[in-house]
Parts: sequence; C-alpha cells; structure tokens
Amino acid sequence: MSDGSAAREETLAPVIPVPEQTARPEVAARLLGEALRQARKERNLALRDVAPVIRGSVSKISRLERGESPPKDRDVRDLVAFYQLSSERVHEIEALLQQAKDNAWWQQYSDVTPNWLKRLIGLEAGATRIACYENHVVPGLLQTPDYTRALVSNSLPGASIEEVERRVRLRLDRQRVVRGPHRPSIIVMLDEAVLLRPVGGPAVMCGQLDHILELSQQEGINVRIVPFEHSASVAPSYPITHLTFGDGGPSELVYVELIDSAMYLSRALEIEQYRQALLNLLNASSHRKESQERLIEARNEYAARAGRRGY
Repeated sequence: MSDGSAAREETLAPVIPVPEQTARPEVAARLLGEALRQARKERNLALRDVAPVIRGSVSKISRLERGESPPKDRDVRDLVAFYQLSSERVHEIEALLQQAKDNAWWQQYSDVTPNWLKRLIGLEAGATRIACYENHVVPGLLQTPDYTRALVSNSLPGASIEEVERRVRLRLDRQRVVRGPHRPSIIVMLDEAVLLRPVGGPAVMCGQLDHILELSQQEGINVRIVPFEHSASVAPSYPITHLTFGDGGPSELVYVELIDSAMYLSRALEIEQYRQALLNLLNASSHRKESQERLIEARNEYAARAGRRGY
C-alpha cells in the first residue's frame, strides 16, 4: 500500500547549491556553458546565429551551453574570439575549459559507450539530486557486477569476454557517483516487475537485492517499490531520470532512455510534466519500510532457489 504522508516528505524540486562541487570537471563544464550562453545573450544572438562558428548544428551549441558533453578547445576558443570578450573573461573561460577537460574518466571507455550515455554519466556526476523510475531492470547506479554482466551478455550475445568486462568496469566506475564524498540525494522507484525478473538467475538476483538493501540503508539513498496494484494508472512504459543541479546553467534536466538512444529534455514545460509523473509514482509507491520488506521477501525467495541463507 502507498503512504501518502511519507511520499510527501520527498520532493523533486531544485535544491541548494553545493559549493564543494565547483572544482569538479562536470560542474566546470556546466559553468563554462553558462558563461558562453551569457556571452551570446549579451549580443542578442540566437543559437542558430552562432552554430556555424563551431561548424556544428543548433543542437551541438545547445549541448555545449548546457554542459552536457566535454567541450572542445577549438569550439570554445572560436566562440570566445567571435564574442570579442575581455581578457579577464577569456581567462576565466580558459580556466573553466581546463577544469572541464580534467579527469573525464569515462573517455577511456569511448569504444563501448554511445555518445548519449557519455552525456548522462557527466550529468550524473554533477547532479545534486537524482530521481529515477525503472520498470525493466535495476538502474545502472545500483547494479552489481554480476547483474551488469548478465544484462550485457544477454543484450550482446556476440560480444567478446573483453568487451563484456569493459562494459562491466564502466558501470562500476560510473557508480563512483554513489560512493563519492559529494554523493547526490538519490530517489529510486522500482516497478515491482524488476524484482520478479531473474536477470542472471537466482544467485545473481540474491546478490543484487542484497546490494540494494545495503544501499537503501545509507543516508540520502531512498529506494521505493511501485507495486503492481498501484502502478497501472501512473507508470510510464519507459525509464525516467530527473536530475537537479546546484551550479550555473539549467537547474534541472530530464533523461528518457529509449531502445538505442535517449532524449534530454530541458524545457520548463517538459520538465514539469515528467516531474509530475515521478511524483505520481512516488505517491503510488510503498513507503520506505514496506519497500525494504518487499526487497527482503524477494531476496529470500531467490536465496531459497539458490540454496543460500535467508534473512
């Protein structure tokens, strides 16, 4: 059953900025994008007016201004020259450019990471809050290596062992967001179907649910189960992730994952629609204690099949 009062304690609104994050490359990229956006606005130029300056499309310049992809030296410097900025502002932008380029660890996995996923990884690392709904699998930030390995092997049956393991390592490195000292507040809403889908078999699922239970005990991580009896009228047919930021640039963004691509939504009306959808899911979900009880129940069922000890 849902617990309306408990659900209302959670919010999906923007939160207070976290000053310690401003030196991180993902945040620097967003601050850099905001500086470039401001320079464009000061000259009353539209995105289509400056896209040719970086030999790209409107969507490319828009992504640069939102800090959704690693900035390229040539693009930034061409824009700076085009805007004829003061030496002081040029120095600030150069400093942000250098910070944005530092430690972009996910670039080492470019051979197994599509561009739309690279953008999400960078955004996750700079977020102050992540709220997501998943209806098919455990979200990547909460997956165990064995669970990820089973997913990758099933979806890419022709992949080599090396390629599978690189994707597993990417997923683990991506989870530094959850383990790091500046971890964002995380709200995960799992459709009950995720608990019943035995990815990798009983032993793998047992370990995966143990991991979720452990994470759900940590401060700032809230895992809720959306039961079948309440999800029919509120659950979308695709995963949704709502990211909130505390630094310069747009304060919110919605990520919607498709089969082989993704949509990044930043318009206020679009964000409000998806925020409301997530809030409806949160209100329909079981409260925290009952969600943990359901996780334990599912874990023990898999443990019995795998011959492991239950709680």
